[in-house]
Amino acid sequence: MGELINTDAIQLFEDKKIRTAWDEEQEEWYFSIVDVISVLTGTENPRRYWSDLKRKLKKEGAVELYEKIVQLKMLSSDGKRYKTDVANTEQLLRIIQSVPSPKAEPFKAWLARVGRERIEETIDPEQAIDRALETYLKKGYSEEWVHQRLLAIRIRNELTDEWQKRGVEKGKEYAILTDEISRAWSGMTTRQYKKLKGLKKENLRDNMSDLELVLTMLAEATTTEISKTVKPATFSENQKVAQKGGSIAGNTRKEIEDTTGKPVITSQNAKDFRQLITDIVEDAAAMPEQTEEKDDNKDE
Repeated sequence: MGELINTDAIQLFEDKKIRTAWDEEQEEWYFSIVDVISVLTGTENPRRYWSDLKRKLKKEGAVELYEKIVQLKMLSSDGKRYKTDVANTEQLLRIIQSVPSPKAEPFKAWLARVGRERIEETIDPEQAIDRALETYLKKGYSEEWVHQRLLAIRIRNELTDEWQKRGVEKGKEYAILTDEISRAWSGMTTRQYKKLKGLKKENLRDNMSDLELVLTMLAEATTTEISKTVKPATFSENQKVAQKGGSIAGNTRKEIEDTTGKPVITSQNAKDFRQLITDIVEDAAAMPEQTEEKDDNKDE
């Protein structure tokens, strides 16, 4: 694990506390498993419940999940720190699947729906675009911003397709080149940019202004076109292309700032996001109603 920030952080679910920790390097939240078990089951002994559940998961073959559970020292009710089993979001959702509790059902319903949607999107990728549009609009973004954001996704995909053709490896190398572009146009790496906006797991581009997003698109589209022209053969050559593409957008940013007298890059972010857990519960709770509406429409 990387550097942990604030292991005393608390998130609330149904007015009950769930201890959390943020891994700065991995950009991952970790949740106290016994706290989540306590909320979902109402048991008076969540540690015993989790101990029994761990054995059950291991017996069922979830060895990888069992082995990847880590411990962090978290503040207890007696004011002392004790090692506590924690899970990231993916692990936590897998654990919740094995909890027989009415409060766990909305999560299970949500997971089933997401699985169905992913299968549908594999068959018909256009559905992914439609769902993305609907999700952004629900979060309160303007329709104009959403169409711009979807265009940014297309431009990003064209860039990664070009990187793939040039032998750039997904993951770490993609991240390095992305940081080269970001640093060249904004003066910051992606992580530094997110820190400026006070973001953690949130998507940086979802928290950009129109102008920030446009310049990001310009930087990436320019990088793609330069790459197609010069055809870089090595990773270092790809780095130079990324720096060049980003610097062109960076020069545009400076011209805008010189003309307007205002900085393009700001610490502002989208403040209308809601907690993931709350969203899941509300979305899942609405499912029966949506199903009924679809059934009604069929009868018409």
